[in-house]
Amino acid sequence: MYGAAMRLSLDHLTVIDADPVELVEAAHDARCTGVCLFIQSMPVLPMMPRFDLCADRSGRRDFVKRMADHGVSLDLAYPFTLAGRTRVEDYVVAMECAAELGAGLVNVLCYDREVSRRAENFAGFCDLAAGFDLAVAAEFYPLSQIGSLAGALDLVRALDRPGRVGVNVDLLHLMRSGGSIAELAAAPDEFVLFAQACDGPQACPTDDLGAEASGERLLPGEGVFDVGGFLGALPEHCPVSVEIPRLSALLSGEPRGVRARRAVEAVRRAAAPVPPG
Repeated sequence: MYGAAMRLSLDHLTVIDADPVELVEAAHDARCTGVCLFIQSMPVLPMMPRFDLCADRSGRRDFVKRMADHGVSLDLAYPFTLAGRTRVEDYVVAMECAAELGAGLVNVLCYDREVSRRAENFAGFCDLAAGFDLAVAAEFYPLSQIGSLAGALDLVRALDRPGRVGVNVDLLHLMRSGGSIAELAAAPDEFVLFAQACDGPQACPTDDLGAEASGERLLPGEGVFDVGGFLGALPEHCPVSVEIPRLSALLSGEPRGVRARRAVEAVRRAAAPVPPG
């Protein structure tokens, strides 16, 4: 995994101003071989263009063609969430879309406070995904009801579908939840299915974890996270995405391609082994 040749995906949040086709273009130009895509735009992300690949079949075809043209794959599809009022069957269309686009994984966040219902709906969600031959990555997030790596591992181990249902480990969430690189290194390889790399300060500067996660992360080398150690603690061949949204850079006029390349190059430098001496 280490070194300049490491395979990386470009996360949509890193180039939040890109539509799906533009995301593929940015990934290709930054020498990424994968993308992590929002299949529908989210109103809570105001800089994101409006699109809906669930409804836009022509847009799906354009996205798939551009991926094929550039040798780029869809490694992870967003957004899927499980809240108290979620009906799993409402995700049939989105699952069908993710499968048609060739997603390797669908990402899910859990916000349901009721433990037994949350577990039941998560199992139903994973069953639905399996019907479309989609694997599931449960992302822990301190502002959700699965706020730590330990909690996410408990959730996925209960289903016991290694390699098909596992955890997405975001380095920012690992640090903000009080986790550690050692904790990640001790996690069972078969349940760590995806990872997201970035850097950050010792503490969230504004105490707004949501704003930091979606809009203001740091390039590796700018913060205090052990990005190289994080990458080294992952299972061999675990897919890694570059998830480094920098809203301030976008608003200051830094071009999309520059933002993508700077983020990807910084992760590659963090992954490179340090020469002896």
